[in-house]
Amino acid sequence: MRAFYPDFIWRIPTKKKEIFLTFDDGPIPEITEFVLEELNKYQAKATFFCIGGNIEKYPDVFQQVVNQQHTVGNHTFNHLKGWNTEDDIYAENFKKCKNIIVERGAKFDVIDANNDNQESNINRRLFRPPFGRIKRSQAKEILKSHEIVMWDVLTGDYDQNLLKEQILSKTLKHTGQGSIVLFHDSIKASKNMMYALPRVLEHFSEQGYSFKSINL
Repeated sequence: MRAFYPDFIWRIPTKKKEIFLTFDDGPIPEITEFVLEELNKYQAKATFFCIGGNIEKYPDVFQQVVNQQHTVGNHTFNHLKGWNTEDDIYAENFKKCKNIIVERGAKFDVIDANNDNQESNINRRLFRPPFGRIKRSQAKEILKSHEIVMWDVLTGDYDQNLLKEQILSKTLKHTGQGSIVLFHDSIKASKNMMYALPRVLEHFSEQGYSFKSINL
């Protein structure tokens, strides 16, 4: 996949002990709020790739993500799989999600309180294709305005056939400096994610890592 899409973001180049946690498919009451609580324990920041329809259903939960200065990214309005969707429909769904994020007052990147040049951190654009499936023609249009962010560590928290211990073990094994780690704040993934996330935060914090939002 990386060879076919070299213009996507798969890992963050950094010389620091930093990890970039990302969460797809929210916001969802209780589940996203659990994530926020766990992140707060470690003063961790993350990137939430939100489904527009869920923002519409749960605006208060979405606002919590924004208020706590996590980065918000576009994940389409209806969680469309690009490979099975006509380009014009995909583009419209992408725009619909973008519009609701703007309407809800989200800034696409975290504002750095120590940075006097605030404009440099506002209105950045991040997108992640649902299922990681997107046609080259669809990506070409989105890349005109957004960075497409993928991952180098897929936790598999959504996989009901994996034991929660397996998910944790492989996530710890493959995560390192500059990793983009994919979790889900969804109902389907909640049991596994709620087991793995606190332990990932604890493990890497003890090793001197910090957790950052993606700001490109």
